[in-house]
Amino acid sequence: MRVVIRHAGWNDGFSLPELLIVVAIVGIFASLGAPSFRDMIERQRIATTVNDFFAAIYLARSEAIRLGARVDLVPKDAAGDWSKGWVVFIDENGNQRPDGRERIVFSHEAARGTSIAASLTDSKVQYLAYTGSGRTRTNSSSQTTQFGSFTFKLGSQTRKIKLNFLGRPRVCNPDTDGASC
Repeated sequence: MRVVIRHAGWNDGFSLPELLIVVAIVGIFASLGAPSFRDMIERQRIATTVNDFFAAIYLARSEAIRLGARVDLVPKDAAGDWSKGWVVFIDENGNQRPDGRERIVFSHEAARGTSIAASLTDSKVQYLAYTGSGRTRTNSSSQTTQFGSFTFKLGSQTRKIKLNFLGRPRVCNPDTDGASC
């Protein structure tokens, strides 16, 4: 038979130095993982913004086809800053601004922290207009197409939406897709 003798005042827990060492090790590992966690959050935030914008482009195109009329996608900001939000609406008077009389199809709030720059054929006014045939058009002519790209930047992340000659969008990543983006 084995007898275990316990001394009064002894604990089976951790001492303060042991606990401090464990906390220090956990802190070191957490600080090593923080930058990659930040990158993951930025990737997700920019992907969400790009997908929302991409969906707005397709909504404008599909509404134009459905209605057989011009439908515009414009920045909410009158100065043309896409990062402050965007609006899809039926542009009845051709002024590229929803002015109360026109029907707003969709409205998106500001893209928090993301900068959006457009490089389009007609860059005098920031807009993307679709005709009833589902093709883009410029203000100068319904026969002249509006094509180019939208560049999204958030921290170290960059994405692009490229519009081809027919007005069909595609998403690409300049870091991984290289020259094709």
